[in-house]
Amino acid sequence: MDDKLIVSSSPHIGSGVETKNIMIDVIVALMPALIASVYYFGVRVLLVTCASVATCVISEYICRRVMKRPNTISDCSAIVTGILLAYNLPSGLPIWIVVIGGVVAIVVVKQMFGGIGNNFVNPAVTARIVLMISFPVLMTTWPAIHSGTDAVTTATPLGLLAEGSLNELPSYLDLFLGAHGGSLGEVCGLALLIGGVYLVVRKVISPIIPVTYIAVVFIFSAILGYDPVVQILSGGLFLGAIFMATDYATCPLTIKGKFIYAVGCGLLTTIIRAFASLPEGVSFSIIIMNILVPHIERLTMPRAFGTRKEVVK
Repeated sequence: MDDKLIVSSSPHIGSGVETKNIMIDVIVALMPALIASVYYFGVRVLLVTCASVATCVISEYICRRVMKRPNTISDCSAIVTGILLAYNLPSGLPIWIVVIGGVVAIVVVKQMFGGIGNNFVNPAVTARIVLMISFPVLMTTWPAIHSGTDAVTTATPLGLLAEGSLNELPSYLDLFLGAHGGSLGEVCGLALLIGGVYLVVRKVISPIIPVTYIAVVFIFSAILGYDPVVQILSGGLFLGAIFMATDYATCPLTIKGKFIYAVGCGLLTTIIRAFASLPEGVSFSIIIMNILVPHIERLTMPRAFGTRKEVVK
């Protein structure tokens, strides 16, 4: 026979989709939330976002040069990290703190573990937690909407719930549209949903994680006696469920794994909100489930056809 069967290692078919294409789609999906944030909090939102993005890109460039590794700033992943970090910050936060957050996200969380795809926790979420622990007052000083650059302390919806000020809670419509205090990129649920739908249509993310995550928070909040609508529309739930819990490097690959991961995120978020001293639990729940991802994948990875299930001793 002249024709020979050529056997090569997988993958056998390439999709042509590169990391840069995916990151550009994510950047596009994040733009509605940026527009809404500028509308509510003023032009300082752009200053915080640009400072965060610039810090992340410069940090990655310098870090790769120092480590003598091929530079990766062209894949746009540092830009996405910078935008997501900014979205987790108050619009009135001093720029020097934003710079610290960008360095932590890129140098400590991402590059020290080998760069994109090797970090075991989400860089933006981890940087937010570090800043929250280091600068708790500044990280919880929420400028009022339409306040421009004035650092006016105002309560978030979850903060009002924690204080028992139920009569001061915004309406469902205001919660959905973003007319309330909070981090600059988390307030407008409508803008975040638009971005999420775009990512699903573009097949950048699977709807399993965000839908399951939000549904679990809704159901479990109702079981605990809280208003489930207020719970899903408050805090960073939409931002975390759509853009951070779905990070390729830190979420499971299997369908069952994604479901278990999202359920865990939802349960932890609700438990932290209900019983912990902090009113918000999205960041901590995502980080905890990020750490458990290798175990979830090991338990949910399908067996190759014809092989026996391994017996755990």
